[in-house]
Amino acid sequence: MELKIEHWGQIEGQVVPVKLISLTNSQGITLQLTNYGCIVTSIEVPDRNGVKADVVLGYESLEKYLGGHPFFGAIAGRYANRIEEGRYQLAGQEFQLETNEVPTGQHLHGGSKGFDKYVWDFEVEEQAEAIYVHLTRVSPDGEGGYGGTLNVTHTIGLDEFNQVHYNFQAFTNKPTVINLVNHSYYNLGGHNSGTVDNHELKLYSQFYTPVTENSIPTGEILSVKGTGLDFTETKQIAVNKAMMPLGGFDHNCILDGSKTEGEYNYAAELYDAESGRMMAVLTTQPAVQFYNGFKLSNKHWVGRHGERYESCQGICLETQHYPDSPNNAHFPTTCLNPGELFEEKTIHRFSIK
Repeated sequence: MELKIEHWGQIEGQVVPVKLISLTNSQGITLQLTNYGCIVTSIEVPDRNGVKADVVLGYESLEKYLGGHPFFGAIAGRYANRIEEGRYQLAGQEFQLETNEVPTGQHLHGGSKGFDKYVWDFEVEEQAEAIYVHLTRVSPDGEGGYGGTLNVTHTIGLDEFNQVHYNFQAFTNKPTVINLVNHSYYNLGGHNSGTVDNHELKLYSQFYTPVTENSIPTGEILSVKGTGLDFTETKQIAVNKAMMPLGGFDHNCILDGSKTEGEYNYAAELYDAESGRMMAVLTTQPAVQFYNGFKLSNKHWVGRHGERYESCQGICLETQHYPDSPNNAHFPTTCLNPGELFEEKTIHRFSIK
């Protein structure tokens, strides 16, 4: 395992300097991340011929990230995904958050200055077969409209078994809501290889939470059978994409626990036949948000080394709790109380087939 830490810049008004941290294992995988927004900027993975490609969408400079992006590789929080009209009640108190998703009028990913807009402190843990970067920050009571001072640790790591780790821990001094995810866009052919339509996908999910036209769960839990969301058997994404309005997937898929490994449930398996790269996603979370990046062309995103990112050029598999859980008592709770520890873990395991 190799570690490299470089100075990457300074953000006005934030004391902690921005660093670019590179982790490399003996199998040829290199993971780069920055403590600005806990962003994974790059994951280079060899194909079946040993040729490396960057399999996540992103930028090569801090300045580009500061110029705006659709959560390329970043943490989303304090509450990832959506809360209806930014309102929820907790412990007898009503909270009003920012409704920052303009098209829908909903609260999205913690607001316009969520966890992705801060520079985090960090410590590095080096082991013989893994390196972990423990990123930490304190989100004060009232930040973004949320109640409670939240102490958060987001651990990102790489090991010798070609596994990328995304772990979260948090505790609070007042009741609050929490839902934390990594929001990387993956393209196993390489970030500059066109769409992911030809990727093959299996989701370990038999049910999903349908949404209204404003992207908020109806409260129902429906079967994927007979819908474009049925990836219970491995299928090329393009096949089911044809069944979806606008060719778009942006859905919360409930994990069925049909395949497990220790404390982890399998969430997804993604495969690119041309390169031979495969990625399995395992998690302790109850669901995964499957987004095929169909809205990427809504804005002009010029990514790493001048690559224009178009619709469906990356797929997000965001392991999470359900959207709008604070307003749906029958969903798994996202409430965190004093004295409790929020802890969730996800592994992205790369292999060749």
